[in-house]
Amino acid sequence: MASSRKSQPSPKPGKRIAVALSGGLDSVVLLDTVCKAQAKNTNTEVWAFHIHHGLQKPADEWLMFCEKLAQKYKIHFDFRLLHFSTQENIEARARTARYEALADLCNEYGIEDLLLAHHQNDQAETVLLQLLRGSGVAGLAGMPKSRELAAKDRKVTIWRPLLEQTRKELEAYAQENKLQWIEDPSNQNLKYRRNAIRKKILPALEQIQPEAIANMARSASLLGEAQALLDRLAAQDGKTILVKEGMQLKPLLELAKKDLPAANNVLRYWLKTQGLGMPSQERLAAWWQDLSTVKADAQLEWAHDEQKIRLWRGLLQIAKAEEGEWVFKAVISSSKLPGLPAKWVKEAKLKGLISQQERIGSEKIQIKANTPRKTLKNLYQESDMPPWQRQAPLLYIHGDLVAVAGVGLSYPHLVYSGARVRPEWEQKT
Repeated sequence: MASSRKSQPSPKPGKRIAVALSGGLDSVVLLDTVCKAQAKNTNTEVWAFHIHHGLQKPADEWLMFCEKLAQKYKIHFDFRLLHFSTQENIEARARTARYEALADLCNEYGIEDLLLAHHQNDQAETVLLQLLRGSGVAGLAGMPKSRELAAKDRKVTIWRPLLEQTRKELEAYAQENKLQWIEDPSNQNLKYRRNAIRKKILPALEQIQPEAIANMARSASLLGEAQALLDRLAAQDGKTILVKEGMQLKPLLELAKKDLPAANNVLRYWLKTQGLGMPSQERLAAWWQDLSTVKADAQLEWAHDEQKIRLWRGLLQIAKAEEGEWVFKAVISSSKLPGLPAKWVKEAKLKGLISQQERIGSEKIQIKANTPRKTLKNLYQESDMPPWQRQAPLLYIHGDLVAVAGVGLSYPHLVYSGARVRPEWEQKT
């Protein structure tokens, strides 16, 4: 991803909100209503975020349109440019990348509330799409009015304030207020299922039942309430199953033996808390088959939603790739926490004597006082660290191993007073 032409945040304190601005009718209407409300509440700072997918020729023009619109409203603006190496499953990949880019922008500018312009017609389309996929309650609940968005350093909440407004109502507002917007030509392409539902199915349903769109949106809301109850039940059933690191296999299998639907509910709830999609019935059945035959000390791996789920030492976990970087963080002077001498680290950095190296296999490090240096293999085993979490590069300064992610820092290099820093491995989200 890349961005440029950033607006500078205002130095004055106040609440910051952002609108995801595509340039289409929906987001233009949302931006107009937000800016008019902001004029009455000058303590709120508004940003517009645009995601440039680069999938169509007019995409550059859409970016310029959104930037000029932000200038017209005298609000802050930034964008992200996405790159896709393949067209495979492009709709789902673009949707995922869009939310990641929006989370990145919110994190950068201290935004805690992000507004999206989904409306009632979008909700009806989503319900029908999920119905065609054979989704359960979670899928048929459609898009919630609000939900948390995973961001690196802060809690960000997504809001959909237009979810009870129809497309016709938004068109009427835009015409009455003489708003201009852009039309995405891909919205006319009926090879995309959402477009086919929008252009063919919904109009036909409205002829049969004039309130079809509103009724489907209401059903989604009711199913959302039902899903909240299912989540509460899953948390209750999963008290002995769900742990911070994952799910314990033994009590999960015991629950499945007594009540398979309840076990399925716990499993789906766990996947949801990990930000993963729901598995198909066929995949779920295959997982239970694997779990019922696997030995207690065996390892197991599933690929799901572009992630890997692994069973290790009786625990199901998401095996996230160890991609990240070492970051030096200052220790406050009043803290009793030890660290590396800040001056030593700074001089080493200037001389290019700080490096990251892959593990070879014979490395040793002392991480506690009055203990011998131990091999990383032994330290990893002592900490019960899963094999896939042992891939982070080792940190060296002046040729000495000083830090191992998930294990600790080299004790002989630590000081307890004076200016000091601690290297921390920050995993990319």
